[in-house]
Order: sequence, then C-alpha cells, then structure tokens
Amino acid sequence: MSSPGSGSGSRRRPPTIADVALAASVSRTTVSHALNGLGKVDPRTRERIKQVAAELGYRPNLRAQRLRQGQAKAIALASSMPFAVAGGPSRLGFYMEVAAAAAERALLHGYALVLVPPVQSGSALHSLDIDGAIVVEPGEDDAAVAQLRERGLPYVALGREMPSGTDAPYVDLRGGLVAELLLEHLRAQGARHPALIIGAGTRHSAVDARAAYERAAAEQGWTPVVATAPEEGGEEAGYERCAALLAEHPETDAVCALVDAFAVGAVRAIRDSGRRVPEDVMVVTRYDGPRARTCEPPLTAVDLQLDRAASEAVELLLARLRDEAGAGTEAAAGAAPAAAVSAPEPRVIVRASSRRVTAPE
Repeated sequence: MSSPGSGSGSRRRPPTIADVALAASVSRTTVSHALNGLGKVDPRTRERIKQVAAELGYRPNLRAQRLRQGQAKAIALASSMPFAVAGGPSRLGFYMEVAAAAAERALLHGYALVLVPPVQSGSALHSLDIDGAIVVEPGEDDAAVAQLRERGLPYVALGREMPSGTDAPYVDLRGGLVAELLLEHLRAQGARHPALIIGAGTRHSAVDARAAYERAAAEQGWTPVVATAPEEGGEEAGYERCAALLAEHPETDAVCALVDAFAVGAVRAIRDSGRRVPEDVMVVTRYDGPRARTCEPPLTAVDLQLDRAASEAVELLLARLRDEAGAGTEAAAGAAPAAAVSAPEPRVIVRASSRRVTAPE
C-alpha cells in the first residue's frame, strides 16, 4: 500500500480521509464525524483522530465536500508579492489592476473572485472554498503555489512560473521584451551607462530583465551594473540601493528600476546626490501605474495591458477546471506541458523622467 507521500515524480499526494482512518484504525465515517463534529463519537476517539489527522498533515478537501451541491463557483487571486511592491499604502497598483479585470471576466462566467492578501507563509489558502486560483508572478518555492499544490487545486500563473518546467498554464508577461524596450528607449535618449535595479527574488520579471540587460550590455559595450533590493523594502529599499549605486558608479546616467516603488525611491536618491532627473540621470520603470504617473517627474513606464492579461489568465484557469471536470483531478494534474498565452504587446509610455530635449554627445 502506498503512503500519502508516495507518487510519481517529486510531487507528494496529500493525505486523504482514508489515510487518517487507516492510521487511526477506525472507519472513514468515524473520521468524518470526528473531524466535523457529527454523530456520536467517543471524545477520546475524537481527540485521537484529530491528533492523527494533524500528524499526517490532513486537511479536509473543501472542494470534495461541495461536490454534492456543485462547484464553489469561486476562484482566488493570490500572490506572494508584498503590498510594498504590489500596491503601496493606497492598496492601488499592479495587484489591484489585475484583480479588477480578473473579477470582471470571472463574473461573466458565473464565478466570484476571492482576493487573497499577500501569501508569505502559514495557511492563507487552506481555508478558502475555491475551485482554483490565479497566482500573480510566482517566484521559486512560492508560498501560494505550495499551498495550492498541497490542496490539489488547479492554478494558472500570471507571469511565467519559476523555475520553468512546471505543468501550470501561464500568461507570459514578456519580461525580457519589456526590459529590452526600456533599454532601447534609454539608449535612444543618449544613455551610455545605464544601471539596472531589480527585486532580490526569483520572479520571472527580474530574471528575464537581468538576462535582457546583460545581453544589451554585451552588444552595446556597457559595463553591466545590476543591483538588487528586497521587495518588502518598497520605496526606501529603492532609495538606499540607488544611493549606494550612484556612489559606487558615479558615471551612471540612467536607472532602469523595474519595480515602480524602487523607481520612486531612486528619483529621490538621485536628487539627494545633487543630480537632476532626467538631465543627469534618467529613470524608467516597468509598470505604468499610480506611482509612475504621480511621481515628480512622472516616470517613463510600460503599458503591460494587464486588463487583457488578467482576462486571459481567467480563461486559462476556467479551461483547466473544465478539463479536470471531464478527465478527473488526478489525470488532469499529471505532468503535461504547460500551456502558455502571451500577453498583448507591451508599449513604452514616455514621460519626463527620461525625456531629453537633446541627447548628449
């Protein structure tokens, strides 16, 4: 007999009610009654079953419980991205723009969207009665992905999952192309010593941007200058990292800060160093959100067309749910190649932070 941890490949099968019943030497019905407060179960037996269930790591399959009444008709939007990056004090920005578009598209199909706060650890997703989830820009060993896999719930990623080679469908946010477009714009404006500031994590946007920057540096003869900052540090982390970068590399004439919070901090650091934006150092960022538009000067950024990308993610997830309903959860969760849909073409929105009247010689 196989154990709950056995199975194909490196994926672990979550323990079932049958596993708890076997380990506790009782029937499945007794386990169900004990864990749900039903029936007449001896208190000592009830406590023993709860202890066995906790030791095995068993969690009730809420989705299975709802099958008698139909689907939960709800999907979650989750991310491990801290609000210091994803939203800021106003809670507006990247994450909320995705949420608004995803909620609208989900509702067209009769599904509610559950908005989950940033998943760092713990069990934020274990108690939700959902059919599946969209995970925004998952990193390596992503906490949201781990919890969804523990529950055996299908998910899709908005942004390529890291590491590559997983079976989850995803919407490609084209991180490499976004960085290339920003670097081409800076070069056209006269930048000869651009630096890159990215998050310290392993999200696709940072990994792809770094690769694109290093390719451009090799092609254009730049000396590559790449700095990383912790996402949870927000604007202050961007300020501190840019200040150190300018001190170490005073020749820097442009900063491509992929995280918009970092870019706002970079603008302050540049000014505090006695330099001007954009005359001395240009600044660009990836996401054309509230921070980019309200910064002074306004930041050159990229229209990622997140509304359309989020809608595509909803469609991918619902397609996966339909596939599982037709083929069975275990078959659908096999190691099939990940389906990928490219987000619409990104477009650079040029603003005062990088617009020079005349490019330097």
